[in-house]
Amino acid sequence: MERIKPRTLSGFMELLPAPQMQMERMMETLRKTYSLYGFSPLDTPVIESADVLLAKGGGETEKQIYRFTKGDADLAMRFDLTVPLAKYVALHAGELQFPFRRYQIGKVYRGERAQRGRFREFYQADIDIIGDGKLDILNEAEIPSIIYRTFRAFGLTRFQIRVNNRKILSGFYAMEGLSEKSGDIMRTVDKLDKIGPEKVGVILMEDCGLTEQQKDEILRFIAISGSNGEVLTALEGYRGRNDLFDQGLEELKAVTGYLTQFGVPEENFAVDLTIARGLDYYTGTVYETTLLDHPEIGSVCSGGRYDNLAGYYTERQLPGVGISIGLTRLFYVLGEQKLLNDGLPTAPADALVLPMTADPGPAIALATSLREAGIRTQVYMEQKKFKQKMAYADKLGIPYAVLLGEDEIAAGKCSVKDLSTGEQVTVTAQEAAEMISAGMQKRNAGALILE
Repeated sequence: MERIKPRTLSGFMELLPAPQMQMERMMETLRKTYSLYGFSPLDTPVIESADVLLAKGGGETEKQIYRFTKGDADLAMRFDLTVPLAKYVALHAGELQFPFRRYQIGKVYRGERAQRGRFREFYQADIDIIGDGKLDILNEAEIPSIIYRTFRAFGLTRFQIRVNNRKILSGFYAMEGLSEKSGDIMRTVDKLDKIGPEKVGVILMEDCGLTEQQKDEILRFIAISGSNGEVLTALEGYRGRNDLFDQGLEELKAVTGYLTQFGVPEENFAVDLTIARGLDYYTGTVYETTLLDHPEIGSVCSGGRYDNLAGYYTERQLPGVGISIGLTRLFYVLGEQKLLNDGLPTAPADALVLPMTADPGPAIALATSLREAGIRTQVYMEQKKFKQKMAYADKLGIPYAVLLGEDEIAAGKCSVKDLSTGEQVTVTAQEAAEMISAGMQKRNAGALILE
């Protein structure tokens, strides 16, 4: 029989057990944080009818989508979690309670060129709030507070949530007589962090057809900076020239005003007029989050307000606001930057029970009692030498070995060895569970991500 060389496709992440445990910790932190704000979990199909996923059609999305036929069906794999959400809400609108708040952590697929930190299959972690007809501005202010709590739960403090409003940008471009080109301009301006103002200026003139004066005016506008109060004061100078601009300014002032009430310190958020988000469906507040000490990582969480996304599936007005974390990319770059806390346990078990007699029954009973006490417990079943059994625990990083020989069985006790210190004590099963539980609580107390 000819052997096939095992391999993983380029652009698809496949982790070993220890880093997979780190990834699972991040997911669990996200689930707990999102649940604190009353979001329901949701899971939509990975495969949908192509016409459903490509309702908007055209552009880069259609080029990158994984599309195939099965019989007469034209199928595609989801490329994000937002479009499937729009379909889901349109389909089940009569059965849902609004505002509908959901979180979803799932894999998406994009057939783009695989490169360092960019994947073809990757996890996204999204939250969205969908309204029926209307959605209060308070929801747009609450979203950054959820970002704040999420990254604090990861163990980070040095991050900044950058906030803007697309209506301000659209209104400004209308003042300049550039409404028809506003979408192209915003997509170009959104590249500012990556390519710098000089190259953005070149693209604005060469690809968007702007004059040098128009280009200079745009670059001058988006360069407005300072404290949040100073930026908002500067924007007041444009008030009264365009209704959409004025509406966007009021919304931005409301969002930033409520943010402090939601518990977000001002050092963790900033009004930034360069934030546009490249997707056209954003209509109001937009967000991007960066790690202050690692700007090279780029945005680690982004999103915004949209009003018409579900319009491809229903006439019912279902506005929404949400954010997305590119979890696989974030995990990859954090690992590359040595920012993941390797000191946290990654073993599949807290304790390894080692039977030291021919009869495994007492060891199985002991393991059962430890599991009932909430201790993740594995029983070593193989007939190996003691040294090999201990080496197994050591290589997996299991913190505690629980030894059960004839003496321990006769005394109704077990010996618990802390494999990090070498300390060994003989205790009852209940005392063993309490000891291991307390030890694991200390081991798990550290931050997921280091600063």
